[in-house]
Amino acid sequence: MNTLTLEPLTRAAFEPFGDVIELDGARHFPINGGTTERFHDLARVDVGADVGGRPLINVFRGQPRAQPVEISMMERHPLGSQAFLPLGVVSYLVVVAPAGEFDASKLRAFFTRGWQGVNYARGVWHHPLIVLNTGADFIVVDRGGEGENCEEAYLSASVRLIEDKLVYPSAA
Repeated sequence: MNTLTLEPLTRAAFEPFGDVIELDGARHFPINGGTTERFHDLARVDVGADVGGRPLINVFRGQPRAQPVEISMMERHPLGSQAFLPLGVVSYLVVVAPAGEFDASKLRAFFTRGWQGVNYARGVWHHPLIVLNTGADFIVVDRGGEGENCEEAYLSASVRLIEDKLVYPSAA
């Protein structure tokens, strides 16, 4: 079985696949008479408006995955981006591959710091939600409208995620 080592989710490491949604380092400024801090333009949402897309806001309730996690399928959304924002501190993993023809040799796996969100760019291959330890809710900003916006690719051999000195965030 092939293995894939998890790496920390950072803006620089994830940039080829989309956006990391987090407050650290984000542009921000006060609004509403100074009673609110606005963290501005955290992700490039792409709903394919030029081809009839519209934004959807959903809640996904992820259930814990059996461990060790094995990757056998990936998906992509060719007509728009897809953003996941955890509601609370959540242990979850992100597995991606570049847009274009699926190539399992280019898989990358990231662990989040619990409060980070991700926005998969249009066409980027990613694994469906991988929640660890306990179930969790996510706000998902997605594309609605005409057209097939989900494609799946199956790996010829599963890939096991390897935890190397990984510390999951706690909900406390």
